[in-house]
Amino acid sequence: MEIIKTSIEGIVIIKPRVFQDARGYFFESFSQREFDERVRPICFVQDNESMSSYGVMRGLHFQRPPFTQSKLVRCVKGAVLDVAVDIRKGSPTYGQHVAVELSEENHLQLFVPRGFAHGFSVLTETAIFQYKCDNFYAPQADDGISILDASLGIDWRIPAEQALLSEKDTRHACLNDFDSPFDINDNLY
Repeated sequence: MEIIKTSIEGIVIIKPRVFQDARGYFFESFSQREFDERVRPICFVQDNESMSSYGVMRGLHFQRPPFTQSKLVRCVKGAVLDVAVDIRKGSPTYGQHVAVELSEENHLQLFVPRGFAHGFSVLTETAIFQYKCDNFYAPQADDGISILDASLGIDWRIPAEQALLSEKDTRHACLNDFDSPFDINDNLY
């Protein structure tokens, strides 16, 4: 696998080595050994999958301490624009984001460390999205910032009139009105 650094330290794009021939393709989607050596040591404990239709926007989600999560995400059908926003107070990249298209064609994955809000928009008729988490889901710690916060400067590549959000995601605060539970000096791992 190839590890591609992004503009924000800790967030990396993972490009697997794909073996393709007339029969189809094969690739290793995750190797604990390689991930530990090339990204950072981690223990994923939960895998999740969602299916969404065009225009669905999910996020920007995170879990509050002590239930914070790192995520390794990928799109196995269709395509999504996947985004991670730095919400660590005191970080030189606070409020900045990394956006990458993940698709069934490019097989890319995005690693989103703890201390980041995460979300995606569906760019194709349907998309199946999978993610590994290094902590269990804790509903009492579920939180987020507004996916529609214009101050973040994210081009979701979905016309506003076609965006489909859950009621919960429409109630999140914008970054400027948000008191982050994360600090750059916290040991989040």
